[in-house]
Amino acid sequence: MLGRFIAARARLIVALGIAVALFAGVFGAGTINALSLNRFEAPGSESMRVRDTLAREYRTGSPNLALLVTARQGRVDSPAVAEAGEALTRELATYSGVGAAWSYWSRGEPETLRSRDGRQALILAWAPGDANQVRRDLLPTLTPAFTRTSDAVTVRVGGSDEVFRQTMTQARQDFLRAELLVLPLVLLLLWWVYRRISPALVTVGIGLFAVLGSLAILRGVVAFTDVSTFAANIALVMGIGLGVDYGLFVVFRFREELRGGHAVPDAVARTVRGAGRTVLFSGGTVAASLSVLLVFPFPFLRSFAYAGVAVVLAAVVGATVLLPAALKLLGHRVERRGPVPEVTDGFWYSAARRVMRRPFAFGGAALAILLLLGAPFLGVRFGLPDDRVLPTSAPARQLYDQVRAGFPVEEADAIQLVTSGASPESVAPYAAALSRLPGVARVDSSAGSYQGGARSADRVDGVDRTDQVDDLDRLGQRLVVLPTSARLAEDATGLVREVRAVPAPFTVEAGGYPAELTDYRDGVTSKLPLVGALIVAVTFVLLFLMTGSLIAPLKATLLNVLSLSVMFGALVLVFQQGHFSGLLGFTPTGSIEPSVPILMFCIAYGLSMDYEVFLLARIKEEYDRTGDALASVPLGIARSAPLVTAAAAILAVSFATYATGQVVFLKQLGIGMALAILVDATLIRGVLLPVLMRLAGPANWWAPRPLRRLHRLIGLTD
Repeated sequence: MLGRFIAARARLIVALGIAVALFAGVFGAGTINALSLNRFEAPGSESMRVRDTLAREYRTGSPNLALLVTARQGRVDSPAVAEAGEALTRELATYSGVGAAWSYWSRGEPETLRSRDGRQALILAWAPGDANQVRRDLLPTLTPAFTRTSDAVTVRVGGSDEVFRQTMTQARQDFLRAELLVLPLVLLLLWWVYRRISPALVTVGIGLFAVLGSLAILRGVVAFTDVSTFAANIALVMGIGLGVDYGLFVVFRFREELRGGHAVPDAVARTVRGAGRTVLFSGGTVAASLSVLLVFPFPFLRSFAYAGVAVVLAAVVGATVLLPAALKLLGHRVERRGPVPEVTDGFWYSAARRVMRRPFAFGGAALAILLLLGAPFLGVRFGLPDDRVLPTSAPARQLYDQVRAGFPVEEADAIQLVTSGASPESVAPYAAALSRLPGVARVDSSAGSYQGGARSADRVDGVDRTDQVDDLDRLGQRLVVLPTSARLAEDATGLVREVRAVPAPFTVEAGGYPAELTDYRDGVTSKLPLVGALIVAVTFVLLFLMTGSLIAPLKATLLNVLSLSVMFGALVLVFQQGHFSGLLGFTPTGSIEPSVPILMFCIAYGLSMDYEVFLLARIKEEYDRTGDALASVPLGIARSAPLVTAAAAILAVSFATYATGQVVFLKQLGIGMALAILVDATLIRGVLLPVLMRLAGPANWWAPRPLRRLHRLIGLTD
């Protein structure tokens, strides 16, 4: 019905589609500026309560800005440098948008704020407000204002918010550069697949329609909730990928209908009825996989759910409505030039039959390869992101490379403790106990400062304690735990847990940057079982509605897990352990930030189901036509595998271009996704799928009688 409507009004639909795309482009143009910046923080957590208390009661917080001051001559204790440092501290403290500032010179010259060689010192500051206020409003003017060189000193700007501001800027540049590279590559690959330029152009057009449409939808979502800037990046890469995927499937089916002798209008109608249904199912699986990210209470991850659903909506509409109308206008001009080989003469048909004749040999070899590639994931170590997500050329990265090399402690990474009902007398033994924890360099409190497990009554860090009395007294009912750089690098989350576990004779809560990232990581990882269960459950239901089988969804789930294990194994091998880091141009930190693998899991699971739906749909068609559970497998694979292979190659190229970016997150996304897609389209769909279907035989389409009746009532069939 829909197909005949589209065929009858093709010109009008194409014209409306172009108008909608232009409107979406204009309306969605403001999406980027309307999106929000986010920090790695867990709303409602202990660390967030500490942040609120520090801001409300003490007018301070964990330093999120830093100035690295380098003496041009001599040391930071020389009169000229000290005068410049004190002036810079006062200037930063009074800068609009900065809540508090302190430095080596204003805090009694502690060793922790001076480099070991005495040539550099730090000025730290706290800027209140959310990430939008600090990164978008404050830092664009503050950073150039304080990046300077005078007769006495050279000043560079850093801090956690400056690091991620530069990360956002670099990521945007990387994405735009990758998109400029992707479009001609995709067009070239499509021309090679189709052997005609007109279907290649309209398929790329559907990808662009998906991108513009998703950005316009996100612009509407922003009116109701915060959406992260990185959601736009996902819309760009997935819009092209899904638009091309679905476009390929529709064009291949249209060509097949034309070869079957159908007139163009009938071919359009049959394509929409057959391929359109499959695209709808495929889009549902991808949208369902990404929508489970809504279970996270973090705006950063929830944003990818909004972007994923928006992309799927735009891509499905483009592929099932706009593209068939364009094919109606193009007609026979989309057909491949030259003779088309018979399905049974092709590589995929013979390969599937060969694999099915020796299922244990081929299946065992493929399984061994997948398990070997996925084995490194057993050693995964989730950690916290820092400036090393940036390339070594980034100013913030260069600043922290100097801090790591030259300073004994990074004071910006102190753990902030807020107490209730404490007195100096009760604080003293508690502070002393904290100072004895492995990896604690110093504990500052109103009762005194403790270093290395021993209190220094008159001297702290080699300086006279009397210079710090006022500063320590101002701590009130709070403590500051300064970890060593080595402990932060090795096990920051473990230190936070050890600090929280020290018994106290009063109520105490821990915050600060390490605690905030720890709470965020724990909040993310605690939801992993729920996310996995929801994705499996939702996609299982969708595949049952399509096939009426319980076995097919079970096999699909098993195959997807095997496919994703390779992706996660590569993440650990390359980005955690550092193999090929020189070739890829990044610095390994020995851990993986958990948000990116979760995002990749949801995208890759949805795309794997995408290909599973394509293959199962054609195999099921053959089974329904012939009733032969085994012969239908190579026939269905032969009809759909060329499409899946082409789609996978194009999508893998699209993702792989992001590995050329300068931000580690983008490299992880590009390499991991490209590898997962290629493995899925070859070892999974080319070997293990026919093996399992051969072993299951007629049971592939089995379901108990009550579920068969249910499927007849609510199943989505022709």
